[in-house]
Amino acid sequence: MLDILLPKLHREGQKFLTISLILTFILLLFSKFLGFLGIIISIWVFYFFRDPERHPILDNNFLVAPADGMICQIENEVSGPKELSMENDKFIKVSVFMNVFNCHVNRFPIDCKVSEVFYKPGDFVNASMDDASTNNERNLIKITSVQNDEIVVTQVAGLVARRIVSYCNNTENYKQGQSFGIIRFGSRVDLFFKNNFKVLVKKGQTVVGGETLLASRLV
Repeated sequence: MLDILLPKLHREGQKFLTISLILTFILLLFSKFLGFLGIIISIWVFYFFRDPERHPILDNNFLVAPADGMICQIENEVSGPKELSMENDKFIKVSVFMNVFNCHVNRFPIDCKVSEVFYKPGDFVNASMDDASTNNERNLIKITSVQNDEIVVTQVAGLVARRIVSYCNNTENYKQGQSFGIIRFGSRVDLFFKNNFKVLVKKGQTVVGGETLLASRLV
């Protein structure tokens, strides 16, 4: 219960929470009402940057959701990202939209090694729109699973997001459900994988990053 009420704060949120608390203290000196609003905002900042413990299935026959949020798009037979020279390969793409109340920590869907990281500047339109994947600022991470699956996880900035943070490194190994980054204030994560996996979620479904089973390997 304590972990739910007071989850761990992600390191990216420390600065924002400190600023919010200082402003709240100043506002309290002038007005109880403004100070109360500052307290509400500070609570929201804390929960926005929460980094709760997650418990993945630890089975590489499944892909877990790379983020908290709502499944906003499922596409079959889409071209891979041209930024990674994968446009001639076909993938299934599943997109998770994160609103400003979701946990914004991003997680690897499977045990893997990072093959390539590519940052692409772009626009900041609503991340739930279909063309956000190709027009918005984004960070593409190509991974190779322990069973040699080529998968791409893409962090996409949203309407109010202005900072994509990624702290994974090329050639390093990561565990299923392990966090690799965070996006500030509303965004989405796209997951590209081959059709040797079967999608287990549907559009509009709410998922939990690192835990919800997003796809299963076909036998």
